[in-house]
Amino acid sequence: MPAFSLGPEQVAWCAELRTLAAERLRPLAEKAEPGRVDRPLVAELGRLGLLSRLFASGALDLCLMRESLAYACTEAETALALQGLGAHPVHAHGTPAQRERWLPRVTDGTAVAAFALSEPGAGSDAAALALAAEPDGGSGWRLTGRKCWISNAPEADFYTVFARTTADAGARGVTAFLVPADRPGLTGSALEMLSPHPIGSLDFDAVPVTQDDVLGEADRGFRVAMGTLNLFRPSVGAFAVGMAQAALDATLAHTARRDAFGGKLMDLQSVAHQVAEMALRTEAARLMVYAAATAYDESAPDVPKRAAMAKLLATEAAQYVVDAAVQLHGARALERGHLLEHLYREVRAPRIYEGASEVQRGIIAKELYATATREDRP
Repeated sequence: MPAFSLGPEQVAWCAELRTLAAERLRPLAEKAEPGRVDRPLVAELGRLGLLSRLFASGALDLCLMRESLAYACTEAETALALQGLGAHPVHAHGTPAQRERWLPRVTDGTAVAAFALSEPGAGSDAAALALAAEPDGGSGWRLTGRKCWISNAPEADFYTVFARTTADAGARGVTAFLVPADRPGLTGSALEMLSPHPIGSLDFDAVPVTQDDVLGEADRGFRVAMGTLNLFRPSVGAFAVGMAQAALDATLAHTARRDAFGGKLMDLQSVAHQVAEMALRTEAARLMVYAAATAYDESAPDVPKRAAMAKLLATEAAQYVVDAAVQLHGARALERGHLLEHLYREVRAPRIYEGASEVQRGIIAKELYATATREDRP
């Protein structure tokens, strides 16, 4: 496991981010229309210089940003993360022209990005995607099919779209395209989800794309997708850690002042042990996330395994911690507008998106057996 530690500057930066989220970002988020892209919030993230750090720093900084913002304003955290997820393939694999056109607008918050991988029949099994990129007789393709559960759809300004350019080739026949939202034949509709995020479906009716829209190489788009997910999966864990810490802190305050059975809630052994378990899982998740991010930044050979471990452990831990916090707060935590009611809805989805928990276990096992098999060979 790579060694790591947070220096005083990083600790101070995290505290500053939590303050910015509480004082400048949360008031904006509270004014937003549920289920819509919050462009004023995205623009403020740009003005604060946070979006530019998506591409100017490493995985650990990304995790620190997501954890700190999630603690005080999950909406700001999500807006920042979606900009990074949608635009990272452009940063990492785009042509100079693609980068010049889109990245400055992403980082100043004037263009909204989206990552379009999932489909109705290809969610966790991303290699099974069926959106067809059919040759148009010239040097381009026509995209036909559907994407579903796409964050920021249908309101994004451009989409990183993964389509099948070679039939029956599995992961080897996928190409990544940069598709502006105004391309003819591209339409979309919003979906109503448990937590009111901007998310929707996209319909492609012979949408034209050319070689100039390819990100990376044709038929090598699955590498683009997995490279992006290897970076962002630990940071999903960081998002979860931020929520878990917020729930834990709220529970500490509540149980210390709440009168019950002739004393305070914290005096009950069952409550104290529950809070200890919440703290244990939160800290273990945090350490796993930081270790995975450090592994990514140091180009360690086991990044996919560590990314999967971090996302799995942290999202499952956060679900436990938030649920326990709701239980210890009682009915007040179920009231609309309560912090824990908000976190309870927010914490469920990370166990599914960017690879469900079951997928992460599969990745971990595959990597472990691959290593064991190599070591067993003479």
